[in-house]
Amino acid sequence: MASFGSIIQSETPVLIDFHAEWCGPCKTVAPILKSLKEEMGDSVKLIKIDVDKNTEIASKYQIRGVPTLMIFKKGKLMWRQSGVTPLEGLRAEVKKHI
Repeated sequence: MASFGSIIQSETPVLIDFHAEWCGPCKTVAPILKSLKEEMGDSVKLIKIDVDKNTEIASKYQIRGVPTLMIFKKGKLMWRQSGVTPLEGLRAEVKKHI
């Protein structure tokens, strides 16, 4: 399995969903992300990270609330948002970095 550090170095935008099993709003975000991935295909990479199982990464990126979405490109954080982001907003954000 590729390391987090190598994954975010991608030329393709990497959308990361920091979530938790117990999080209600995270369950709202899941179908939004699925729709986005179906729509955008290989032009975006989608990674889901459970903050309870990956405490080191969550701590490194100071994840205080879930869901928190981030877009990385070539190792650089391009965008970050906590809470539920509607599909339209997410699509627009990802397209900025393609």
